[in-house]
Amino acid sequence: MAEATEFTLRIRRYDPESGEAPYWDEHTIELEPHRSVLEGILQAKARFDGSIGIRCSCKAAICGSCGVRINGQPGLACHTHLDHAQRSSRDGVIEVEPMGNMPVIKDLIVDMDAVHWKKIHRVTPWLIADEENMPEREHIVPRESMVDITQSMACIQCGACVSDCLAMEADPLFVGPAASAKAYRFVGDPRDTQQYQRLKDLAEDPHGIYTCTHCFKCIDACPKGVAPMNQIMRLRRRATGDHHIVDRNNGERHEVSFVTLIKNYGLLHEAELLPRSFGGNSWFGKFHPAAGQVLLQSLPVITKAVLRGKVSPKLALLGHKLPSQDLKAVKRIYEKVENRPERLELNLYITGYDEDDEGAATPAVAAAGNGQHGAEPGQPGQSPEGSPTR
Repeated sequence: MAEATEFTLRIRRYDPESGEAPYWDEHTIELEPHRSVLEGILQAKARFDGSIGIRCSCKAAICGSCGVRINGQPGLACHTHLDHAQRSSRDGVIEVEPMGNMPVIKDLIVDMDAVHWKKIHRVTPWLIADEENMPEREHIVPRESMVDITQSMACIQCGACVSDCLAMEADPLFVGPAASAKAYRFVGDPRDTQQYQRLKDLAEDPHGIYTCTHCFKCIDACPKGVAPMNQIMRLRRRATGDHHIVDRNNGERHEVSFVTLIKNYGLLHEAELLPRSFGGNSWFGKFHPAAGQVLLQSLPVITKAVLRGKVSPKLALLGHKLPSQDLKAVKRIYEKVENRPERLELNLYITGYDEDDEGAATPAVAAAGNGQHGAEPGQPGQSPEGSPTR
């Protein structure tokens, strides 16, 4: 058996009733290195200060209650080993603080009702059945349909993705990664009869699926491999590719223009993207009144970028030029994708890690190289050893 080792915990404390500002509180605990950060916090609470606030329940990475930030990174306190947390710290002291983007109730306890659960309720998190055509016994759902939503169903509602969402920092009204992943769980379920209405609602919402900035923070934060950003991209593909929902946020037009410009130029033509998104997906889009208005509003930002040398007027107006052979290679990629009989959805709960030789034949289940107890199937572009916190 491993011998008990001393670890120092630096816990972010805050008691709103005291009227004092948040402060750091340090405690030295003794536990085996493989024990969890949660066990360390509970020991500090039992031995030194019973007023330390921490929410926990199962202690087995199932309930999601003990979500915190450890050394600045969101994760489950019960699912992070002390020795790993110490190695990832800056000075050998394990820093534990409450999750972000949610009000702090006390110490490490945040108000998930005010943000997380409020947004989950926003997406109508239950099946809406066709009551007039209910089967006599049960719905028989195709296996591939359930496979498609397996990744979303793995969410344990810990709020780690919400904690680190940069889009929510800029726009607190953004529906958020957790709620979006929950939305896809029902959009992808063939038993639900409101797929179009759900997608249109999220596409038309100014704080809906097009607010995501593709920062990948929610993918890194998720301890269960749900990859919320991937689910947001699926919602967009369903809304645009399947239902052709043209939304008031110009999300659909923006994506179509982006794809067309890459196909035609091989690289993004920034000066064309904005007018095409608002005025139409062609060179003449810039002459549309809506595009002209947006371009006029953007002039101060564009001028500042040019003066600071961040934008070259020549490149901005004429676009980047690729060698002809490279442009032909880009077009071949488009031809291959567009000629497929059906769109391929990458669900890593079935296909495993991208690097797996066996691909979809054997789901990849491997221990994450971060000192935690196990791992869910992989995430895009990650090896089992390098996969984010589980």
